[in-house]
Amino acid sequence: MAILVGIDEAGYGPLLGPLVVSGAAFSLPQTLLKSDLWSVLNSAVSKDKKGLAGRLLINDSKKAFSREKGPIHLLRTILSCLETIAQSQNPLASFAAPQTLLELLKQLSPASWGDLSRYPWHKGLGCVPLSWPQDAAIAAGVWQRTLDKQQMKLLWMQTRFLEAGLYNERIDKIKNKSRVLFIEICSLIHEVFYHYSDNDGPMQFLIDRQGGRMQYHQELLRMFPGMELSILSESETLSSYEMSTGDKKMRLHFSVEADSKFLPVALASMTSKLIRELLIEKLNGYFAKSCPSLKPTAGYWQDGQRYISDLRKHNLLESINPGLLIRQK
Repeated sequence: MAILVGIDEAGYGPLLGPLVVSGAAFSLPQTLLKSDLWSVLNSAVSKDKKGLAGRLLINDSKKAFSREKGPIHLLRTILSCLETIAQSQNPLASFAAPQTLLELLKQLSPASWGDLSRYPWHKGLGCVPLSWPQDAAIAAGVWQRTLDKQQMKLLWMQTRFLEAGLYNERIDKIKNKSRVLFIEICSLIHEVFYHYSDNDGPMQFLIDRQGGRMQYHQELLRMFPGMELSILSESETLSSYEMSTGDKKMRLHFSVEADSKFLPVALASMTSKLIRELLIEKLNGYFAKSCPSLKPTAGYWQDGQRYISDLRKHNLLESINPGLLIRQK
């Protein structure tokens, strides 16, 4: 069996809110490695919000999320996937769905959630309820049966996030935003590679490419010292590498628009977007308590500047450490 992993981020460019990077790992027959998994799993998943009929929406998060309806589709898909992972790990145990934002972060972000204690707007995460769609359990059952039919498993989903304070500390130290992101991506790669290194089949990573960068080999060698690297291709649309140590190998593919081309990357994209939106919602709610008329923000650069200006007009920044709120470029 092969291991196929998708990795994507949310919040690379904004002024406010966290940078979030997520990964989703599947085991599947080697014959499916190059298949369109939306077609393979079409009885359980769809790219289209319309006519889901018990299926899960899995798509580029920009298409799966809307400001008007909020994160309902993101929540439905991520809960179903968490249930699938839990059932595959222990079929006899009942799934304890996370009921609060804190419980969700502990499941998805064990390496990141503890940092939130220093942000005043993230106090009381254990009191923030999650409104799970009623049909999520049904969709999870269809999803599980469809994966079983194709001899596939969803093995792992995890998130790393850097809120503004930690993000700024990394920028001060590393002096390069793209490298800060790449370190988090490699953290997920490292975890999957060594956790599933006993797998007999090939391991491949699909990663959404940022900007116009084509060459990743030097950064990969820096992040994985001691490993051998072969360049398979470096083009305008795809950069591929094989890395090995001893008898362990992995292939990494950095692809343009990977979140719309590959289902595992789309799932990672939705996971990142969900965590970012829930944390931004907490920030908006914190300041709205002092000024109910304050228009909320999604944190992106131009509107983030408007939001900071509005906070200053209402004297809401006097007791706030700006380094915990506003991200450096």
